[in-house]
Amino acid sequence: MTPPPSAPEPDSDDALMRAYALGDARAFEQLYSRHQAGLYRFVRRLLGTALAAQTDEVFQDTWLRLVNARAQWQPQGASFRTWLYTLAQNRVIDIWRRSGREVAMGDSEDGTPWEPAGGDAAWQQWPAPPSPAPQGDELAFWRRAGERLLACLDELPLPQRSAFLLHHDDELPLAEVARALEVGFETAKTRLRYAMSKLRTCMGAYLAPLQKEAS
Repeated sequence: MTPPPSAPEPDSDDALMRAYALGDARAFEQLYSRHQAGLYRFVRRLLGTALAAQTDEVFQDTWLRLVNARAQWQPQGASFRTWLYTLAQNRVIDIWRRSGREVAMGDSEDGTPWEPAGGDAAWQQWPAPPSPAPQGDELAFWRRAGERLLACLDELPLPQRSAFLLHHDDELPLAEVARALEVGFETAKTRLRYAMSKLRTCMGAYLAPLQKEAS
């Protein structure tokens, strides 16, 4: 006979959400404390520079949606964090559409995703990854690289930006990215592939001049 599924750990997100659904306010406080920073960062970067002023609104509305849906919450194979980020993603889409921006959810692209020649040749001259306490030119390079990456993220279509942030910034496995975006696995994989191609192109174009300045 197949054994029943094991109960979640007492302090796991799923267990806390179940406790909150039953009226335990302290469980909600733990969830909020655990996920507020990551969720806020995700919302801010997903909205981009043009809509950054809406970050607090989306962040608060996401938690409000969680509160209102607590009685109906079921994990259904996805983690609590994936479900939380799905709520935020859907709210961001609402904001984009309300602002008049087009949210193209199709995943077809013209041509083949760009791949750098020679195994990321455009990036081979970058300094090594930053040390624990970068100094001087190294610190300036990686600070500017971070600024450029945020600018490049702003240029991505929203579906591709979501896939990149969930996978690389919030470290969700690709299967969880697909659940958060409410798409199939291959669709999520395609979005991530295009996002990475465009970011490589954008970062290479930006940082080549910076390399010359530093030399």
